[in-house]
Amino acid sequence: MKKKVKAAVLEEPEKINIQEFPYPKLDESCILVKMEMSGICGTDKHLYKGENKFYVGTIRETTAPYPIIQGHENYGVVAELSQKGKKKLDFYGEELKVGDRVVMGCDVNCGTCYECRHGFGYNAWCRNFKTYGVTISCKNYPHLFGGWAEYMYITPDVDIYKVPDGLLPEEAVLTELIANTYALDKAKEFYAMPNEGFASMDTVLIQGVGPLGLVSAIKARILGAGNIIVFDKSEYRIEMCKKFGADYGVNVDKTSKKERIEIIKDLTKGRGPDVILDCIGIGEVFLEGLELLRNGGLFIEQGAHAETGETVAFSPHRHLLAKSARIIGMNNHPSWGYVPTMELMLKYKNQFPFSEIVTHKYKIDDAKKAIEKSMDLDTIKVVITP
Repeated sequence: MKKKVKAAVLEEPEKINIQEFPYPKLDESCILVKMEMSGICGTDKHLYKGENKFYVGTIRETTAPYPIIQGHENYGVVAELSQKGKKKLDFYGEELKVGDRVVMGCDVNCGTCYECRHGFGYNAWCRNFKTYGVTISCKNYPHLFGGWAEYMYITPDVDIYKVPDGLLPEEAVLTELIANTYALDKAKEFYAMPNEGFASMDTVLIQGVGPLGLVSAIKARILGAGNIIVFDKSEYRIEMCKKFGADYGVNVDKTSKKERIEIIKDLTKGRGPDVILDCIGIGEVFLEGLELLRNGGLFIEQGAHAETGETVAFSPHRHLLAKSARIIGMNNHPSWGYVPTMELMLKYKNQFPFSEIVTHKYKIDDAKKAIEKSMDLDTIKVVITP
């Protein structure tokens, strides 16, 4: 039996060291997963830079602790089950066994708070939540609560999902990321009311096409968008997004705000996009999006995942009431979104080369290089492997 487990530990902002932890003894109903791949998310970049306050101003405000093993976009193989853990079931009731390929839900709900009891269903709404790789420190035994390690320790309250045959590791690791495009599914539901939400053939503008923006473009295409327009600083990312379904790309470093307004008018017959998704989370980008939105359009904010201290001059009249804008803030995904996401990748993998979204791979020993590389504009999804 392995005696030590290697992990990349973020000890403090911008300081990652490789540490070894004891190979854990499993408590009742727990599982040990051998990590195969873990994605680097925008939240990981915030943590690395010291921006570790989340959901600020709400009842669930939290400060992520250091030291921490990062990694919440995780794919691995069941390595060991405790005696009661052998009866552990996946999310839909199938018994788990050693060797099963799995993805793990990163968020854990309490099931007893007001939000959980009222069936809101979003991991993001439980007031007593905890998140693997984000809010659980590795300071205390059994330490292994993040994916940037050789193994991850799974407690009984974690949702686990079997990976279907035919899905590559580079696809399975994208499950949590693509599940976060749920805001577009929700917007489809809103269209049950006339002229609300996201309708077939609507024009969609995506501000920022890193990993979340790119998979949002894929989801918009699958859900029946008309023209998809993307804004980004990176020609590389714009061209990648066109490969995955975008129709038009605008480089914001090569255009002024005034020029972008005219471009959008030309592409939308003067109306503005029906739906805009901000996948960046910068205040000025948020305001520009609201100004571009058509009257009565839908704006989805899903990029501002950490408190950075930034403020902007938001006008309730000009940005909201005057154009009857609909604004959705969507900071996570429902726990039931993982399996449909994997099924979606299986169904559409011949149309969209999902595995190519993973553009760079690094070993645990090079975790610091990996997260710094992920901030470059010539990447999409950077992953860490054992």
